Amino acid sequence: MSKGYWVTHYRKTNDPTALAAYAQLALPAVTAAGGKFLVRGLAEEVREQGLNERTVVIEFPSYEAALAAYDSDAYKKALATLGNAAERDLRIVRGAE
Repeated sequence: MSKGYWVTHYRKTNDPTALAAYAQLALPAVTAAGGKFLVRGLAEEVREQGLNERTVVIEFPSYEAALAAYDSDAYKKALATLGNAAERDLRIVRGAE
């Protein structure tokens, strides 16, 4: 069974206060679903035409757990709080076996 990952790039922050409120709700929602934060922050180095955006990588025990976490009521509440506070690119991917 492959692990699952959320890989998120924050392109723009529109409302830091709302983003902080989202983070307060998202953290317990993600950890309750078995998520473990592996990366949070700006890149130390940007190469190959990459953008220096805030990046978050969260590992889940399985791909299915990653999907379920995103669809959970607790995370939906966090997303509602986030609203338009940030422009993000969030991808849910399978880990390499």
